[in-house]
Amino acid sequence: MSDDAIRLVTIGRMLHRRGRLLTVLVVLGALTGFGASLVFPPRYTTSASVLLPGAWEERVLLTQAEIATSTVVTDRTAEELGWAGVDGEELRERVRAEVTDGNIVKISGTAESPARAQRLADELARQFVTFSARIVDETADPTAAAGPDQLRQMVLTTSRRITELADAADPGRTVESVQTRTELAKLRTALQEAVGELSQADSNAAGSRLVVMGPAARPSGEAPPSRVQLIAAGAVLFFLLAVVGHLTSARVNRRLRSEREIAAALGSGLLGGVDVSARRGAHRPEGGGARHRFRRLLGLDTPWNAPAPPAAGDEASLGIRYRRVCGRIRDLVPGARRLLLVVPDDDGIALRAAERLAEEAGGDPLLRLTEVSPEAPLVPDREEESGVLVVLGAGTRTAAELAGVAEACADAGHDVVGVVLADAVRTRPARSAGLPREAAAPALALGDGARGGAR
Repeated sequence: MSDDAIRLVTIGRMLHRRGRLLTVLVVLGALTGFGASLVFPPRYTTSASVLLPGAWEERVLLTQAEIATSTVVTDRTAEELGWAGVDGEELRERVRAEVTDGNIVKISGTAESPARAQRLADELARQFVTFSARIVDETADPTAAAGPDQLRQMVLTTSRRITELADAADPGRTVESVQTRTELAKLRTALQEAVGELSQADSNAAGSRLVVMGPAARPSGEAPPSRVQLIAAGAVLFFLLAVVGHLTSARVNRRLRSEREIAAALGSGLLGGVDVSARRGAHRPEGGGARHRFRRLLGLDTPWNAPAPPAAGDEASLGIRYRRVCGRIRDLVPGARRLLLVVPDDDGIALRAAERLAEEAGGDPLLRLTEVSPEAPLVPDREEESGVLVVLGAGTRTAAELAGVAEACADAGHDVVGVVLADAVRTRPARSAGLPREAAAPALALGDGARGGAR
């Protein structure tokens, strides 16, 4: 349960902090889908239904569906349509036949326009019925074909014979009259059986005739995937790829967050940590350049998976940590008149922390700020500096990048004397808007003393 909650919080944080980037990617995905719809023209699909009267077995119905899309039927359909560049082989890729309830074969056709799709389905159904009727005629038994005529002739002959016997029968109660009536009864039975066989033969003959159940309807919309579906699919695909990419990059993130690991990568010791007020744009460097402006526009200059800044005191209380770090610097490098502050140029938190650190130092020692590129760091050559202080934002650099900064410092003749980590915090408003905190404290003490004297 907790793991699921963490995942939801992570995705929510990503959507909030990478909203502009995700919006741009969704628009790009939609444009890609629109381009795909231009490459693949829209298609339209319609169907015609063919009824198979009588009783049919399931395997026979499936055979009829295969016949409907066979090479013979599609070749004859292509010849009848006469479309330029469209033969029977191509039509086989555009048509489909399936068996539905009620002994109905549904024949579907796909074309570039509604009219052509309608004509294709109608012509394919007609050619299927014609070809199926021809198969029945060619495989029919000649004796079975002559059976209905013979049955009809038998019916006529039997009817005449019954009439003759009835006229010649003795109406008396003699033995001959009884025999005559018996023979008439047998003839009537034979006549009824003949009529039944004739009806069954007619039914079987009718069952072999397929019937087209009206013309195909003209399609009113595009067959999937339509242009709208391609655009939506492109937008969704790019969005999902962006989400998966962010989660994957966060999983394989190798940026160091441990103070011990950061100090070991730079080959120096940690002097302490300072806090920077996390106001809007706190992570963003003030520097220019097309690359930085582009990253700032998309919100890529701030880490999306960093936790929310913790709460801290006011601005005045933050200065205490800066002064403590400055005291450690003086103790670490006694007599140093000048030190070089090395800060990555894309780390807005570290830049602000280094600027305030230089202010709090008050020139003792003099801290000179220089920005370096994390990908290709270049540190100025050593002049009067007694060493280098590296100021970093927590969890912003990998071990390889820190090793590159250390090598650049050594190449310029500098020794890394310490590391300062900066982090963003949420500060409270100042307690006194008119007087600084140092001036407010004596006034408060004076007031307490006056009250004590009165007592």
